[in-house]
Amino acid sequence: MNIILAGFNLDYETIRELQAANPGAEHFTPETISAAYARISRNPAPVNELRAAARGEVEKARRSNQSIVFDMGHSSIAEHAVFNVDVLGVSRLLVEEIEKFRLCSYTEKSQRYVLLQDDFIVPREIGEAGLAETFTRTVKAQNEFYHRLYEGLLPWVLAENRDLAAVPANRSMLEGWAKEDARYVLCLATEAQLGMTLNTRNLELMLRRLAAHPLAEAKEYSRRLYDATKGIAPSLVRYTEATEFDCATREGLRAAAESILGRAGHPRAAGPTEEVRLAWATPDADARVAAALLHAASRMPLEECLRAAGSMSAEDRAGLFKASFRCMKAWDTPLREFENADLQFDLVVSASCFAQLKRHRMATLVSQDYDPSLDVTVPPSIAAIGMENAFREMTARTEETYGAIRRAAPAAAPYILTNAHRKRVLMKMNARELYHIARLRADRHAQWDIRRLTERMLALGREAMPLTLMMAGGKDRFAEIYRASFPPA
Repeated sequence: MNIILAGFNLDYETIRELQAANPGAEHFTPETISAAYARISRNPAPVNELRAAARGEVEKARRSNQSIVFDMGHSSIAEHAVFNVDVLGVSRLLVEEIEKFRLCSYTEKSQRYVLLQDDFIVPREIGEAGLAETFTRTVKAQNEFYHRLYEGLLPWVLAENRDLAAVPANRSMLEGWAKEDARYVLCLATEAQLGMTLNTRNLELMLRRLAAHPLAEAKEYSRRLYDATKGIAPSLVRYTEATEFDCATREGLRAAAESILGRAGHPRAAGPTEEVRLAWATPDADARVAAALLHAASRMPLEECLRAAGSMSAEDRAGLFKASFRCMKAWDTPLREFENADLQFDLVVSASCFAQLKRHRMATLVSQDYDPSLDVTVPPSIAAIGMENAFREMTARTEETYGAIRRAAPAAAPYILTNAHRKRVLMKMNARELYHIARLRADRHAQWDIRRLTERMLALGREAMPLTLMMAGGKDRFAEIYRASFPPA
């Protein structure tokens, strides 16, 4: 066995310094690694020698990449070339589109920990509609109210947590709790920044999809991202233009849905909004997972395992699940067999909650546009300090501006909506992914909005598959959950 480090990411300024010190060198590109790895399947030479050859002949490596990735269709070769990208000065609304790409990595500036100033973008569509002044006036009012909320929330947070507040080291954390509730009045045009890591296969997809997005900001992002990366790995990024599929499919679906749902017999639902509903779960999920556990631990075909799982006693079935959990610690992930049970949730979430929910990219998230008719999420702390009425007055003013923008520039109207405004989300995940979400989001350290949502999802999930989810919960409760299933002798 021989394990050789082939490379690692460097800060681009370091690479530029190396290039300046070695003006004749041509191998400062990740394309050489992609080209070398592409040759592994058909060349008997050791891979480290293939890399050396690729570094010595960059243009040949690029021709090889183009042939293998685009002519032969082996696109996974492009995944070996990776970029780290700083993204600054984009809106929170655009970040939602950027972070739809599930095989990339993101770290985002948090509105929970940073006290924000008057940083926001004015979308081009709103300026062209002659509404920039109205938009700016509303955003500035939101931001001024954000600071008023923070000033009112901080003393309340300190008073509610006197023991924590007595320790100076906790001050930053408590200030964060006040900031995270004050931010519910901030709009989706608020500037964000993030660090992003992605391979060139996903880079190409991101460029193409956002070039087709209706928002001018998304199109500009696509152009700027291409300009920043095009010279580094030209052999691996080719198809960056918007396609007809990406441009027209969503609009075609909207028209079809409006035609179908707008007919008589499909009235809009009335009454209070149900925030968390389990729309569907795998039938007999516990039996399905039990069969998967039997299958992995034996040499029996699935049909026999399903038959055994369906006929075993409740005691034997519980014992089988406990055998899979007995050695588990709070940081352990359930076995892959738990991916054989699915849950689909119909959710109504605030923008603040969605900002966290969207990070769980291994789940399937399909979201609607933000909808002011779904009301707003008001943090309980804001009600506790007597500012709910003022908060609702601000969201009502926001919705007046939203209406004006929607009439003139519909695609840009969501920019003015706040973190409190809500939308519907269809979320499907397997039981193993729900364990992961619960460990992070049902934990007492999690933000209250997504914690409340996750706890309700877990409660509904346990009704459908009690054995499968018997150990699911926040990591702070793992010891308690474990003791309930495995009492001390």
